[in-house]
Amino acid sequence: MLAQTPPMGWNTWNTFGSEISESLVREVVDKFVELGLNKAGYEYIVIDDCWSELERDPVTHKLVASKEKFPSGMKALSDYVHSKGLKFGMYSCDGVRTCANYPGSFDHEYLDAATFAEFGCDFLKYDNCFKPASASGPLLYRRMGHALRNCGREILFSACNWGSDDVWSWIRSAGAHMYRSTGDIIDNFVSFRDIALSQLDRLGTSAPGCFNDMDMLTVGMFGKGHVGSSGCNEIDYKTQFSLWCLMGSPLMLGCDIRKIDSGTLALVTNPELIAINQDPEARSAFRVGSAVWNPTGIVIGKLLTGGDIALGFFNLGEERVNIFNVMFESLGVPFGSGYDLKFTDLFGGSEPSVHREMFSCSVDAHDCAVYRVSFVKR
Repeated sequence: MLAQTPPMGWNTWNTFGSEISESLVREVVDKFVELGLNKAGYEYIVIDDCWSELERDPVTHKLVASKEKFPSGMKALSDYVHSKGLKFGMYSCDGVRTCANYPGSFDHEYLDAATFAEFGCDFLKYDNCFKPASASGPLLYRRMGHALRNCGREILFSACNWGSDDVWSWIRSAGAHMYRSTGDIIDNFVSFRDIALSQLDRLGTSAPGCFNDMDMLTVGMFGKGHVGSSGCNEIDYKTQFSLWCLMGSPLMLGCDIRKIDSGTLALVTNPELIAINQDPEARSAFRVGSAVWNPTGIVIGKLLTGGDIALGFFNLGEERVNIFNVMFESLGVPFGSGYDLKFTDLFGGSEPSVHREMFSCSVDAHDCAVYRVSFVKR
């Protein structure tokens, strides 16, 4: 089954928007492998909107790759991606046009799925613009789901309807492997903070085979590119990546891989954080109770294979939090359990330590602290 754990990869949109080409994608693929991002678990190279000609082929009605941007064609580019041990992803939309006004897949779902299979596609991001008012959103995603499942090739179905139609309540039944439940991210702290907060009551809506996608990461963009906005700093990106890992979102990078800095590379390949996101059991995260004096602080937990717990303390406010605590009773480990808990700092800021009944830490504004917590028999 596809997507046993949250999918990982890279998408063109955040940085490049419509400014895409086969030479760009080849450069990114080469750098991807050179940096070892594939070894860290990232595998999908996804071309977003604006890849096709402005109209379909007048005879076959097929989608046609832009001859200017992709002169060698999509099959040749797909073959190149595959030759590097990576997987190839593309984009379409459930409406008559895509969000950037290129041909959409409405009423062409089966033809387009077959075309994507011919291209050697392994991943389809499916957007939600320009669909007829009379059309049922769930039915349109189900149509493409059927088309992909019967196109003769295994293609991961990434549904992107922005949270419309209570998507979390039905999208798994439509055949999707991941689904957007938020509006579009832009590269600033408020954007990713609000996205994360909006999902706190939906933490249980992911499972193996279908994951809640909190949108593509802006980590490492620093205000540059198509969704650049005001940008973020290293601390903001640390918090964004940690939230996405603990909350079980797919990890789709959006920065310019060719220019990624060493700090960003170290963050997005952090093996301990990725291990949380990619834990084999893929348990949903849960929110741990917060203190009334700390309204901007949240604690996220996640059960891990083997009995450990991942815990993230996130300060989403503008002031330092000096007393940021969690009572072990709220984790299901009261004193009477006979266990203490050992905290290992995944960012290396402190030595592992054993605690009983409660753990406290201090977290600067916009920052986070993430721990792997193990049980110690008292």
